[in-house]
Amino acid sequence: MATIRCPRKSTKFRFIAHYKTRYSIVLMCRFLSVSKSGYYAWLGREPSRYAQEEQALKKRIIKVFSQSQETYGSPRVHAELRRQGVLVSRKRVARIMREQGLRARSYRIYLKMAKLHRFYQSIKNIEKDTPKPTAVNQQWSGDLTYIKQGKRWMYLAVVIDLYSRKIVGWSLGSKKSTQLTMSSLRMAIRNRKPQERLLFHTDRGSEYRAHEVQALLSKNGIVPSMNRPGHCTDNAEVESFFHTLKGDIIRKYSYVAFLNSLEVNSYCFA
Repeated sequence: MATIRCPRKSTKFRFIAHYKTRYSIVLMCRFLSVSKSGYYAWLGREPSRYAQEEQALKKRIIKVFSQSQETYGSPRVHAELRRQGVLVSRKRVARIMREQGLRARSYRIYLKMAKLHRFYQSIKNIEKDTPKPTAVNQQWSGDLTYIKQGKRWMYLAVVIDLYSRKIVGWSLGSKKSTQLTMSSLRMAIRNRKPQERLLFHTDRGSEYRAHEVQALLSKNGIVPSMNRPGHCTDNAEVESFFHTLKGDIIRKYSYVAFLNSLEVNSYCFA
């Protein structure tokens, strides 16, 4: 007949210590057939392992809280710990955060986000009410698209002159980022040296709403214009250009040939 080995008392006590914030200590002692006094005696006699676990957990919680810029409350800290593979109850996380005085700065974040929202809302679609350009460097438009390179995607950011319909700045990278749009815009400014009051129209993507992009526009006297919320056709000129670029050029060439082809250069800087 097979026998089942009963866990040691120390194992039972560790179980109780681990789940004490979730379940009643008295009920767990009764269920595991150990005495409450025995548990507390063990707790006083062998605190090291539990104390070390608690200390390590405190450090993790403080690190997650700090990395969130002090914006995470206990539910989000708990979720991040779970994502990292740390099995701990939400109540325990909340208790430790309470003991450590870790409180999310939600009010400040709300104010900051409200200000950002008002700032983005203040950027209107000026292009739709502006007459068509009559010369180069009056109106530019910027956008991003993706290009498949083997099994991965590359992202192309362009700045196009809406009068000549030519690219005046571009940047290619593996990530869809603010730096990509900044590079294309810097190239356009460097190549064309535009006068003040040039209009730069884009969609409302975060890559164009970013503070760095808006600061670069302001520094060079360029007026930002953005799509109306929910109106993706407001940037139709660049979408049309991407369609032509992909259809006429990229499908004809390998990736390397595409980058070096004379046909691509004929689209640019004309």
